[in-house]
Amino acid sequence: MDEILELRKSINEGRYADALHIIDELEEMAKDDKLDKIFSYMQILLIHLIKQNAELRTTRSWDNSIKHSLYQIERVNKRRKSGGDYMNTDELFDNLAEAFVLSLDQAAEEAFEGIYSSEQLLSKIDKNKILAEAMEMIEKN
Repeated sequence: MDEILELRKSINEGRYADALHIIDELEEMAKDDKLDKIFSYMQILLIHLIKQNAELRTTRSWDNSIKHSLYQIERVNKRRKSGGDYMNTDELFDNLAEAFVLSLDQAAEEAFEGIYSSEQLLSKIDKNKILAEAMEMIEKN
């Protein structure tokens, strides 16, 4: 909110260069928020894909979480007015790979009632297969 007040003050005082700088900051903050949301939905997607692959089963709840995450990734990633996406395919994959580590920790707490550590759970799954599956689902959605 301070940025908005500072923007108004800069415009009222005729300091347009300062106002443009604040606008740039606000745009960057908005983009960061979008990217953080996408990353969070990627984590949820990966948690459930890891559990499915490890336990060799699924539940209606996991399936619904996967569908919801895919919908939100697609929705948040779209630039509505200017068109295009916030993240391209390579950036999506890089973020999935980064999210995998955090997702594995959470999946280890949930899969098999939490009896395996992250490392033990990782030995039961194929990380590259899960990342490829997640990316395919995102691209298909």
